[in-house]
Amino acid sequence: MLVRFAVKTGIAAAAFYEIKHLGVWGSSYQTEKLSKEICGLTSPYVAKVKKTLDMPLLPKTGEMRFLAKHYYNAGVKNTVHFVYMLPCYAGQMMKKAKDAITQSTEPKANNPK
Repeated sequence: MLVRFAVKTGIAAAAFYEIKHLGVWGSSYQTEKLSKEICGLTSPYVAKVKKTLDMPLLPKTGEMRFLAKHYYNAGVKNTVHFVYMLPCYAGQMMKKAKDAITQSTEPKANNPK
């Protein structure tokens, strides 16, 4: 068990070191350069797959900013809507709980045979 943990930790550490060395965690320029380099190196090997799988280009910085703002705002709107509807949801849950308790405490009708 300890050997297995050590091997997994070693693999994770080596992968992290190599990824950091390649520049994935560096500036956006380094990451973009690495992405183009990887696409260039792998293109001969994945020519058949490339026809069925279109790898999109990295989004532009402005588009990333827009998407980040859009999804943040959508999350805030949904959270506020949930808080706004919370009394209604609580009332519905209380009604369902009351109905379930009432139904479970009612005497069952005996079926005469």
